[in-house]
Amino acid sequence: MTHPSKDIMFTKSRLLEGKKIALCVCGSVAAIKAPDLARELMRNGAEVFAIMSPSSQKLISPSLLEWATGNPVITELTGKIEHVQLGGKGGVDLVLIAPATANTIGKMAAGIDDTPVTSLATTAIGSGIPVMIIPVMHGSMYRHPLVSENLKKLSSLGIKIIPPEIVEDKAKFPEISVIVEEVLSALSRKDMAGISALVTTGPTRSYMDSIRFLTNSSSGKMGYAFAYEASARGARVTLISGPTNLATPKGVNIAPVETTEEMLEAVDNALSKEKYDLFIMAAAPLDFTIVEKFDGKVPSTSELKLTLRPLPKIVDIARKKSKELFIIGFKAEYNLTREELLSRAMGRLLESGMDLIVANDLSSPLTGFKADTDEVYILDKNGLVDHIPLSPKREVARRVIDLYLKRRGSNAVTSSHPS
Repeated sequence: MTHPSKDIMFTKSRLLEGKKIALCVCGSVAAIKAPDLARELMRNGAEVFAIMSPSSQKLISPSLLEWATGNPVITELTGKIEHVQLGGKGGVDLVLIAPATANTIGKMAAGIDDTPVTSLATTAIGSGIPVMIIPVMHGSMYRHPLVSENLKKLSSLGIKIIPPEIVEDKAKFPEISVIVEEVLSALSRKDMAGISALVTTGPTRSYMDSIRFLTNSSSGKMGYAFAYEASARGARVTLISGPTNLATPKGVNIAPVETTEEMLEAVDNALSKEKYDLFIMAAAPLDFTIVEKFDGKVPSTSELKLTLRPLPKIVDIARKKSKELFIIGFKAEYNLTREELLSRAMGRLLESGMDLIVANDLSSPLTGFKADTDEVYILDKNGLVDHIPLSPKREVARRVIDLYLKRRGSNAVTSSHPS
């Protein structure tokens, strides 16, 4: 019988489906964050097994982590040789030590394994299983030269160090979303290694006066999902982003812009300076600009008439720059029938020279700009290629990139074996 706590599995995504993660908890006050971390990993599909050091058990109960994970918690090593079960052949896919204390970090660096956590770490390292640690402690301890040396030593062994947040002179537990993204990156297949991807995202603005502007409600979430996914899979990613409230993806080169003209220029510059394999146009730039901008603030009692001038299309600039560039565009519409949506998307695809177009309807709260989910249709010049039912935007990004890689592979085979 499945543990009732596992009813949250896959409620956010299936990005970690089939992955087993050993969550090792050490004696830091940040241990109270471990249940939340475990639950978030599970919501994305991971099976989580908790391992606790003796000191951590003085701060939180093993029963709490059993509730959180739905699995028995390892608090000591027995004749079942639990560290080998999890850290040996056929064990977990990742060992995540969160939080990791200075004590545990020092023992790991010295090869000492006298707790369930350090014994599992030793076994996992010897088995080649990825290990990630999150150092959490007072700032004075984190700055200790030997702690720094130990972290460097572990890093040289291939252990991933997730930097803590330095707040109030303390090395604190990072945001759980940051940790989950690091886990996704560690466990993602690196099938985009060697590929350069350019992504546009977010809205743009056209100013009426010095403070008021015309824009749209794009959140940038879809473009950021593509940037995160491509980077996690090994691609070199440049993200040209209009104004958003989203955190910059780690390892991604970001170019912030505000207006459509700036986005056009940034795309032109990027494609002029470097060779890109893939261009994902997930931005929602304004198609028009206000011709006359007023200085200062226009009085609210004034009657205004604004003239809008159409702007060049970003896809036209990109296609002129490179005929080989694989371009994925988007066609967002509002409250259309499926047939109308597909018809308009196909028309846009054929006139633009894109390789794929992703069509979606913004009229539902679950598929709008600000939503975390979307339902899309993917088309090429021959018609409908795929339909992705309502899914997290990160999963949509994964499916679209999968399709791109499949076509890239087919083209490579075709070009190397001419008929």
